[in-house]
Amino acid sequence: MPETGNELRVLSGWRKEILRTMETLTTDAFFDGRLHIKQAASGYRFSLDAVLLAWHVRPRADERVLDLGTGCGIIPLILAYRNPGITTFGIEIQQDLAELAISNVSANRMRNRITVLRQDMRDLKPDMIGGPVDLVVCNPPYRKPDSGRLNPNSQRAIARHELKAGLADVLQTVRRMLRTAGRLVTVYTAERIVELFCQMRAAGVEPKYMRLIHSRLDTEAKLILVDGVKGARSGTRLGAPLIIYDSDGEYSKEVLAMFTP
Repeated sequence: MPETGNELRVLSGWRKEILRTMETLTTDAFFDGRLHIKQAASGYRFSLDAVLLAWHVRPRADERVLDLGTGCGIIPLILAYRNPGITTFGIEIQQDLAELAISNVSANRMRNRITVLRQDMRDLKPDMIGGPVDLVVCNPPYRKPDSGRLNPNSQRAIARHELKAGLADVLQTVRRMLRTAGRLVTVYTAERIVELFCQMRAAGVEPKYMRLIHSRLDTEAKLILVDGVKGARSGTRLGAPLIIYDSDGEYSKEVLAMFTP
């Protein structure tokens, strides 16, 4: 969809900043150095949210998996590493991030298993990737455009605020791309849980499982992990809370396991 006049003004102000962002890349190693992920040093960098989400996806063998808003490709790379039989597609609207994801896929020798498309998810159709998928994974922007301070870095702003696609856009894309009885797994801000569930049902995806994410045992949940099924009957299970840090301020045993090969 074409940008509005206001969006064009904002994006034009970011052009030089985008070039500066991509000049310097860092490399992060995963799984004892078996995966290497390049990211912009000062641009959008994936957070623990992506690792938590990838841990909970658990695709079945030979499934086709779609990652909406793939960024540098971190989620498809983790999923492909852990699940050799799956085929994964990553969709990214930002040209520089899409190119970075393609580079990461190539560097990790996964071009035959991961396909990255530079594409607006709102225009995505099943025939663009060979038909509907079995599983959609998404770590969508949490904030509405008029909510909070807009980050001056364009990559971070688009990743955190609904500048390119809102929650309804994401769920309608899921509806188009997911086969009947296929799954959606997403991580989202807990304060918008009611909106998430309403939009999922409007898209014909029934929330079936939810897990609250707490920084520490004595803090309120800031994030939620939700697993939904297209065309399923109602009925939602609530899993045990996920605690990020233990009493010593270190990662909990469960989170540490997410980084092991």
